[in-house]
Amino acid sequence: MRAFTRNNSVVGLTTHIERFLLYIATERGLSAAYQLSVRQSLDAVVLWLESKNVSDWNEVGIEDLSHFLSGQKDGGMSASSLRISMVHLKIFFRRLAALQVIDADPAEPLLPPRAEQHLPETLNEPEVASILQAVDTDKLLGRRDLAILELFYASGLRLSELCNARLENMDLDEGFIRVTGKGNKTRIVPVGGKAREALRNYLKNERPELVKSKTSSWVFLSVRGGSLSPERVRELVKQRARNAGIEKNVYPHLLRHSFATHLLQNGADLRVIQDMLGHADIATTQIYTHVDQKGLKSMHQKFHPRG
Repeated sequence: MRAFTRNNSVVGLTTHIERFLLYIATERGLSAAYQLSVRQSLDAVVLWLESKNVSDWNEVGIEDLSHFLSGQKDGGMSASSLRISMVHLKIFFRRLAALQVIDADPAEPLLPPRAEQHLPETLNEPEVASILQAVDTDKLLGRRDLAILELFYASGLRLSELCNARLENMDLDEGFIRVTGKGNKTRIVPVGGKAREALRNYLKNERPELVKSKTSSWVFLSVRGGSLSPERVRELVKQRARNAGIEKNVYPHLLRHSFATHLLQNGADLRVIQDMLGHADIATTQIYTHVDQKGLKSMHQKFHPRG
């Protein structure tokens, strides 16, 4: 059994932490917030090592670090926080090894935990239909708001893409709109029949009333004749959903998720959905296959006699 004296062990362990923090502050120029995050990670390790009667960094092995991280996980730490803690351990022990404080780097073999996969929320088709049907186009801005909602759902646009949409980039006869997405990448996205109908109605019967002397070619205009801000679009989407009696938190990206999920559920190819969403990597689009599988499982449990 290892000899252990609390005060000596803590002093021995924390001395190197203080030196390391000084190093990343002065030589690496890392922020105070980052230093605090590192300190919290390393202080947690010290407390755990105390409980295991470990009094020297040279006594720490890969098994010790693995057990420490497992305990953090069991205590409710998220995968993202575990990854951060592991990075702190790796840079700390790499520094100790470089200074020959320890004989070997025990953190080098550590593998990062798998990233948590959060499935996107979606609306089902009746919920989307109820939101669209609840918009009264005879009331002020009804035509505009319906066109916005229809375009979000028909084309899966990002909020910024919709706010920046311009008349010269839209061809309703052909049913396409050109948008600029992440990374300043341009793509052409189809616009469905219902969305084209709503857009034509808005462009003919409501947008002209919103135009002012300095109005540019934004598709969607505010009451002052300028472009709509992202905050205003989020607000009107939420309000239109509340008007339809939808209790979920409805926001623009939820309509984008619903667009992709409903396409997949109705048989669209994943690569086609990737192109329409403007995802650079197919792995990003594959999240919707998990949503679809979740829906299939739910349907099986609901309707199969032994589900």
